[in-house]
Amino acid sequence: MRITRRAALAAAMAAGATGAHAQGDWPQRPVRFVVPYPPGGPTDILGRVVAQRLAVDLRQPMVIDNKPGASGVIGSAEVARAAPDGTTFLINASIHVIIPHLNRNMPFDALADFTPVTNIGMVPLVAVVHPSLPVRSIAELIAHLRANPGRISYGSSGNASALHLAGEMFKLMTGTEMVHVPYRGAGPAIQDLMAGNIQLMFDSVPSSAAAVREGRLRALAVTTRRRTAAYPDLPTVAEAGLPGFDIATWYAVWAPPRMPAPVVTRLQQAIAAAVAVPEVRDRLGTLGAEPVADTPEDFAAFCRVEYTRWGQLVRDARVTLD
Repeated sequence: MRITRRAALAAAMAAGATGAHAQGDWPQRPVRFVVPYPPGGPTDILGRVVAQRLAVDLRQPMVIDNKPGASGVIGSAEVARAAPDGTTFLINASIHVIIPHLNRNMPFDALADFTPVTNIGMVPLVAVVHPSLPVRSIAELIAHLRANPGRISYGSSGNASALHLAGEMFKLMTGTEMVHVPYRGAGPAIQDLMAGNIQLMFDSVPSSAAAVREGRLRALAVTTRRRTAAYPDLPTVAEAGLPGFDIATWYAVWAPPRMPAPVVTRLQQAIAAAVAVPEVRDRLGTLGAEPVADTPEDFAAFCRVEYTRWGQLVRDARVTLD
């Protein structure tokens, strides 16, 4: 079939216009961010902080749509099925790459059925104990656990949460025994820890910060490779005697599968700009989050590493949802 010069020029102009529209003019409609948990939790709060700034910078409404249920599976499944038209995205925590190793009836593939956009931020955990526990360091905690096998209880925000898996990693690396007590969220667990009903938690930094300041809890170490600005004088668990111990919870954005690359790039760049705004960084800091905003390619690689790492820990520790 013969293609005229005029037709070829028209096709080139149309293609250029389409590419410009996809990258330069997106979004043309309100954007919905599905948060697969109830309002008020850390994923919801962090998502709203970022979405509010995006609405200013991108000049379109950014709507947080809470779709709770099944440890985030219900809301995530909705995004996996959504059209890749730039109007629907997922904001979820690191459990996105943990839950597939525990739920054999997943309605989606956590890696293949989503387009990675960016990791918004990392939140270190901190090992905190009730003041009655006679330990003031990780070394003393390990010694105490070895002297009292199975007699110390640690709490978490629920089975398979990062708080739970931090405790299981600690047990594996130290060869100690503790009793895991899951709660419906970190708040009730912290209350029981302050009451002395449990003795230990690997908690998110902001959740227990006030209790530590007031002396109702004692902080021993943070769980990430680097120290955190919230506790600059507190050592890491690795520094305190467990080299290689590194665990954190993180919050990120995914798109439905086959989302056009220009839209993904545009959103990632907008999020990176948003978390660089001082007031947004300060707000994230109060949540204990350290901004990341990596590229889609780097985030995709990070997800693959985390998926494998968490899966190995789940198997080694024999973690279940029960």
